[in-house]
Amino acid sequence: MHVVIMGCGRVGSTLARGLEKRGHTVAIIDQSADAFRRLSPNFTGRTIVGMGFDREILIEAGIEDAEAFAAVSNGDNSNILAARVARETFGINNVVARIYDPGRAEVYQRLGIPTVGTVRWTVDQMMRRLLPEGSEPEWRDPSGTVRLAEVHVHSEWVGRLAFDIEKATGARVAFLTRLGEGLLPRADTVIQEGDLVHVVMLERDAAAVESQLGTKPEEL
Repeated sequence: MHVVIMGCGRVGSTLARGLEKRGHTVAIIDQSADAFRRLSPNFTGRTIVGMGFDREILIEAGIEDAEAFAAVSNGDNSNILAARVARETFGINNVVARIYDPGRAEVYQRLGIPTVGTVRWTVDQMMRRLLPEGSEPEWRDPSGTVRLAEVHVHSEWVGRLAFDIEKATGARVAFLTRLGEGLLPRADTVIQEGDLVHVVMLERDAAAVESQLGTKPEEL
């Protein structure tokens, strides 16, 4: 798929390289042309100088054909503004914003935009939330049979019971991340906008489970 990234610092450049290695196309935006020197000489994506919340700049970066957008500049306000433009103007579902101020993260989560605030895990977390399938597992058992992974869930799962996911896939919802905090699902727990869904599944079923949850749910 095509991914647009705003910010070519250490996180943005590393994210761009990781996405290209996985076979995705990338366009990266930064205010400074010098920032693109952080990219690998083998980088084949597009580089655009400008502001990542400018509609014309986003269109130049291919946002109209993109399936994911990451805002990882060094400014919280710019990141959240760009993320909202990508989602609300261009209809991008897979949007994530890097936020430096943890006090703001809860507010942005309420807007339905996943945020990442811990520098140590930023690139790994961004990768998991941008890619609807083939996400990196959060945990595997020693035999490699079972994995725990944060799975991208189609927007139409919002409003459904968490246990509907189990009925549909045969996997288990281990927990949800809601407003930055872990939540163990109960029988009456409903998926809300902005929830991150962590699923335990058999390794051999991972692609099928991720594919099923990435599409509209069928009637159960």
